[in-house]
Formats: sequence, structure tokens, C-alpha cells
Amino acid sequence: MEKKIIFWVVSLSLVAIALAILLPGGRKVDSDPKLPWEITINANNEVEVFDLTLNRSRLTDARTVFQEQGEVNMFVPETGDPSLEAYFERVFLSGLRADIVLVLRADSAQLQGLFNRGSRISRSSEAIRKVELSSEDQLAAADLPIELINYIPAANLDESLILSRFGEPSERISEPDSGVTHWIYPDRGLSIGVNPEGKELIQYMPLERVPTFVEHISRDRVNSGS
Repeated sequence: MEKKIIFWVVSLSLVAIALAILLPGGRKVDSDPKLPWEITINANNEVEVFDLTLNRSRLTDARTVFQEQGEVNMFVPETGDPSLEAYFERVFLSGLRADIVLVLRADSAQLQGLFNRGSRISRSSEAIRKVELSSEDQLAAADLPIELINYIPAANLDESLILSRFGEPSERISEPDSGVTHWIYPDRGLSIGVNPEGKELIQYMPLERVPTFVEHISRDRVNSGS
């Protein structure tokens, strides 16, 4: 009887250890952590995060890292420039779950061709048309470089946690209408949209894009009457 009790204790201990080294969905601990606050600026002044380099890594590289194919569509607003986006739902990286949207780099001629060859056009909202790519363009999109990364964590992040992981931002810009405050880290190509009523949005962009991004949200703030 005593031997059986010892056996069960050992068995339960092994189960506990096995569970401790597994992540949700049976994923093992990542030996190469890919955490949202681990951002590197390489020798070419390029932003690196999640083992991806903005403007250099391609959609096919992201699919390898995320272990998902994602869904690629083109979005055409009534005003402003169209964008080609790859959406990855419920991605697990180093134990953290998030939705990730990649903005792929394509010039105006490429985007016009994608639009003309689109297999279906619908509206994702009143002001935005969604274009489903042809099967040939879906394949070709895999080789397009990643320009921007939008990371939407499953867990809500409070300010103290953000400060402990990302540090103090250089600037905070509030949107009076939405209540979102953008924390700007220009030396890392990073913006964190802190939303008291919803999910946070972590955006990674090339360093040269930061001034334009800040100008855009600052202008929207002025136009809103703040």
C-alpha cells in the first residue's frame, strides 16, 4: 500500500511538471522568447520584434514564426490610402496570446492590380471596402515585406504593467473622443494605444514612420476640438 501511495505521488509530480512546461494548447515553452517588449534596432536602423525585421521580413517568414497562415485581404477606405493586411487570430508567442495584423508593403501599382483582380468586394464598414484577393495574388502576397505590425494582446494591460515592461514613453497623446491614449516610443518605432474601456493596441513601425504617425494622431486630436 505504501509503495502504491509513493508511486501515485511521483506520478502526480511528473504530471505537474509536464503541465508546468506546457503552454495553452499544448505548446511547449519557447526556447527563443518572442515577447512584445523585446524590441531591437539593428545596425541598419531597422526594427526587429518577434524574430521579424520590418521592411525586410516577408509574410512567409511571419507564417513560420506564428505557425499560422493568416487571412490576407485588401482594405480600401473612402478617404486615405488602401492597405494590404494579413490577419492572424489567436497567435501564441512565448505563452502570450494575441491577435496580430500585419500591414504588407506594396506600391500603388501593385495595390491597383490587386484591386482589379480581386475575387470579391464587400464592405467591412460604411467607409471601408474589403477586397478578397484572387488565388494567384494570395500566393504572391507571401513574398511581400512586412511594413507594420499591430499586436492586440488577449489580456487587458494596465498602465503599471506597461511601464514595467516597456518603460516610460517619450510622449502621451490622448484621443478625447475614444479615451485612448497613445504612448509613443520613437527610438523603438513603437506606439501603445492604452484603452481604459477595451483592448490595448501595440503598433510597431519603421523609425522613419513615427513622426508621420504622431502628426496624424495629433491632427485628429485638434480636429476633434481638444
